Amino acid sequence: MSEEYYVDPLREQFDAFKSLPRDRPINMLNQVRFRDVAAYAEDHSEYGKGLSGEQAYALYGEQSGPIFKRVGGTIIWRGICETVLTGPRHEHWDAMFIARYPHAGAFLEMVTDPVYREVVKHRQAAVATSRLIRCGEASSQNGTFA
Repeated sequence: MSEEYYVDPLREQFDAFKSLPRDRPINMLNQVRFRDVAAYAEDHSEYGKGLSGEQAYALYGEQSGPIFKRVGGTIIWRGICETVLTGPRHEHWDAMFIARYPHAGAFLEMVTDPVYREVVKHRQAAVATSRLIRCGEASSQNGTFA
């Protein structure tokens, strides 16, 4: 079975995100698999000297963190992948977390910030594949979704 790799959203995926309501809180489920060795684009090759994917992702976190906080983002859960019960057996994740934003506009503000657009090179170099899933709030009644 061949695996598809995802690092950045496709245009139609980003357009679908932007078409959803922007005025309510969102949770972004992040699942990330690191490259063994960071793979910086040629125009950023000075950064890639001997960094692992995990190290490059740590740089991304350090440098994008102030922007994330400025727009009101918080990490509400962080965990590790232990095993896959349902889904492709080969999928594993090195980092998993849920980032909460006060509204979708905050996420858009972050990813369009000029400083963020520069530091995202570390994420792109670090990540072999990922899933970024926008989740809205669901009402729950008696333990089932309504």
